[in-house]
Amino acid sequence: MFIEQGVKKENPFWKYIIGSVFIIIASTIGQIPFGIALLVKSMETGTMPTDSAGMLSVLDSNLSLFLMMLSFVFALLGVFIVIKYLHKQTILEVTTSRNKIDWSRVFFAFGLWAIFTISSVLVTYYLNLQEMVWNFKPIPFAILVVIAVILIPIQTSTEEFVFRGYLMQGFANLSKNKWCPLLLTSAIFGTMHIFNPEIDKLGTIVLIYYIGTGLFLGIITLMDEGMELALGFHAANNLVTALLVTSDWSALQTNSIFKDVSNPSAGLEIIIPVFVIFPLLLLLFGKRYKWTDWKEKLTGAIKYKTTINELNND
Repeated sequence: MFIEQGVKKENPFWKYIIGSVFIIIASTIGQIPFGIALLVKSMETGTMPTDSAGMLSVLDSNLSLFLMMLSFVFALLGVFIVIKYLHKQTILEVTTSRNKIDWSRVFFAFGLWAIFTISSVLVTYYLNLQEMVWNFKPIPFAILVVIAVILIPIQTSTEEFVFRGYLMQGFANLSKNKWCPLLLTSAIFGTMHIFNPEIDKLGTIVLIYYIGTGLFLGIITLMDEGMELALGFHAANNLVTALLVTSDWSALQTNSIFKDVSNPSAGLEIIIPVFVIFPLLLLLFGKRYKWTDWKEKLTGAIKYKTTINELNND
């Protein structure tokens, strides 16, 4: 089973603390180019932005996106190094319980959520012509496509490897059950977004959406015994949104097709995905992939595998 693949006596929880620090350091190194570019630009203009939205608007949006995403390249490399050399695991063990990555699952989740997101944006555009405006500029958009298609899947995959893979198995080592890793990784994933610009604009109530999204991604990972669905969903969510719509207060300010110029408020946009759409997706995935024994897979106890041979014999 997926979560048990990292639960071994040779992988005590203190290793995950060390590994997490290493990943954070790797990510921080990757942020240095963005910091330098921001400092140089601020010196040229004579002003230094004090909030996250201001920092994102100082540089050209395509350059800003590229530099932001660069840190995730370093972080993902850090994850792979920690998994291989500190925990003596394969990347596959932290990705799925299957013999190889099931790309059909990745593409199904990606396609499903991409279609839903595109449809939602188009409906919003035609119903709110005063609040969603046409923002398409061919050359900047073409550059955006190249940057986004290459780097945003790296960003989302990094987050999935950290939260639904590495830390999920790490907290399982600590708690010896499944519900604790599910809740902890969801809470940490959600609160990690507290520095996003939309928190300043909408308030901390938006964390309900982020924590709810983390919980949804954790559930589909545990129920499906692998991260494939989470990888596809997360990539579609960030990539399609970055290409389709932007705003002056969003975490990703891009040369997208549309721009949201409305005065945002936290309401149904928070409630409907978490309490309506995500449960419906769970039912759909569950039926398609014949998920059973929900209680055991989400809350069951975990025992150590004392040796690698014992793990393989199961």
